[in-house]
Amino acid sequence: MDYKKLAEDILENVGGSANIVGLTHCATRLRFNLRDETAAQTEAVKKLKGVMGAVKSGGQYQVIIGSDVSHVYKELQALGNFNGDGAKASKDSRSIGARLIDTLSGIFTPILPAITGAGMLKAVLALLVAFHWVDNTSTTYQILNFMGDAAFYFLPILLADSAARKFGCNTYLAMMLGGILLHPNFVSLVSAASGSDMALTVFGLPVYKATYSSSVVPIILTVWLMSYVEPVADRLSPKPVRFFVKPLIITIVTGIASLCVIGPVGYIIGNGIASVLTAIDTYCSWLVPGIIGLASPLLVMTGTHYGLVPVGINNRMTLGYDSFVNPGMLASNVAQGGAALAVALRTKKQDVKAMATSAGITAVCGITEPALYGVTLKYRSALYSTMAAGGIAGVFLGFMKVRTYAGGSPGFLVLPGYIGGDSLNNFYFGAAGAVLAVILGFIFSFITFRENGSGDNTTKEETAEANRDTQNTSQNGSSPADSSAPAALSAVHAPVNGRAVALKEVNDAAFSQEVLGQGVAVIPSDGHIVSPVNGTVVTIFDTLHAIGLKSDDGIEVLIHVGLDTVKLGGKHFTPRAASGDRVTVGSPLVDVDIEKLKEEGYDVITPVIISNTYEFGDVLGLTGQEVKAGDSLIKVVK
Repeated sequence: MDYKKLAEDILENVGGSANIVGLTHCATRLRFNLRDETAAQTEAVKKLKGVMGAVKSGGQYQVIIGSDVSHVYKELQALGNFNGDGAKASKDSRSIGARLIDTLSGIFTPILPAITGAGMLKAVLALLVAFHWVDNTSTTYQILNFMGDAAFYFLPILLADSAARKFGCNTYLAMMLGGILLHPNFVSLVSAASGSDMALTVFGLPVYKATYSSSVVPIILTVWLMSYVEPVADRLSPKPVRFFVKPLIITIVTGIASLCVIGPVGYIIGNGIASVLTAIDTYCSWLVPGIIGLASPLLVMTGTHYGLVPVGINNRMTLGYDSFVNPGMLASNVAQGGAALAVALRTKKQDVKAMATSAGITAVCGITEPALYGVTLKYRSALYSTMAAGGIAGVFLGFMKVRTYAGGSPGFLVLPGYIGGDSLNNFYFGAAGAVLAVILGFIFSFITFRENGSGDNTTKEETAEANRDTQNTSQNGSSPADSSAPAALSAVHAPVNGRAVALKEVNDAAFSQEVLGQGVAVIPSDGHIVSPVNGTVVTIFDTLHAIGLKSDDGIEVLIHVGLDTVKLGGKHFTPRAASGDRVTVGSPLVDVDIEKLKEEGYDVITPVIISNTYEFGDVLGLTGQEVKAGDSLIKVVK
């Protein structure tokens, strides 16, 4: 692969150097902070050789490359040195959730190689001891042990560097603040004062008796505070002596604040999170790993799985183990590998077979993006199989209270990290859960796989022909069910007047990536939402923004009026039907004031999804033209 050429092409299609405010990368993705995301040519990016996909998620524009991502990243840096972060370049209009995920991702992604390497070293050491190849009293053990502990012990310094880059402040001053929290003299003072009436003070201010080695939250809050102190120190420092005075002010103010206020608050928060999770582990141990095992593909797809990374790290640092995040993601990752390998075995397409085989192997080793974007998002049955298998295996791992004692990408390679405690039970049950996930993922995917039934397998010529057929049907008023085609066809009609467009134009990955099923979207010209089928209203959400129906011939349809309109809580919506109602094509469902939605800044595009896509041979939609409510919109091939 020509990494330089690929980097140049990506740079051109994301809007050029001037549009890039910040750039990082993880194991498989380039993660851009763009000034204007609309300037990025997403479809052009996806078509580049070497690019597996592109999504807007978690406040970032993400380009999925795969295992070669570091090479492309280096070439991009050579073209522009995009190390800065855009948080302070301009007003950030993203939601709080998007900014939080972006911040966590920006802080933890750069340090993952260090903690992964340290975690793997600890896992290998545990394996060596378990098989009696190394004695735990030998100097070899002691040296390898402190080598593995180093990244975790000095975690505040690693986080200080990445947090400073994310918050836009001096990295070296931030790392010095991390060093203050870890200094041996401070640790000695705390040890001497603990369990006694001895008070620790600085200028009369009480210093909390806590140590911060291996901690996560205190240093992040400290550097966040520093990002506000630094510009103030810059303004207060006289220009002739600014070089000396500015760092002095930052060190004194932020250093003392971290020891007296910020550090203790972070310490209490970290321990509070650990206490809550310990209570869950005691009374409902299967719950969190089961949910994570089920939902991980969706979290990875949206980038929100980075919100779980600090929780897992915090667990290991405060409790000594993690029984939630890593076990849950282990179940999901290897299940995805099993599902992808089943696709490789079932498909007759050689290019799909090669990709699915490679991606499946990568997934069982802990990296799922190649399998997710290359296989399971294209074959919905494989995605659903992954989620089902991951959820079941996650419940098993949680029920058995399986714990991991080291980090790393959750997969078979990190299983030695489950060695710990009073026995090898964690390792045995961890391995059993991983094997269970792979087997279930493989079986579910193997049984439900359809070569042309779910995903991007219809050729452009077939799609164009299907669209022409649907258009002709709409114009002459006949039903697709009357077609002389050999396959049984059913029609889903337009639920509203407007312009029909492809799902890829919906600015929500759950719809554009067809995670919820295939279909079409309509940009409505009015707010009268009617039934697209003859059947039953299964559910109308309390917020009225989404309606689920089931047709008489078994087609499950989801109508989602606008994006993020759930936040309105039903405002501007008027119900015209209720759950359980019998409806025919054209029966009123909901009226919505489209203009009010637009005034409040909501995108009114309305996806019409076939929720049970996987049960049918194909789903072909009419796009690129105006439709009226009741016109044939989607052709379902049985």
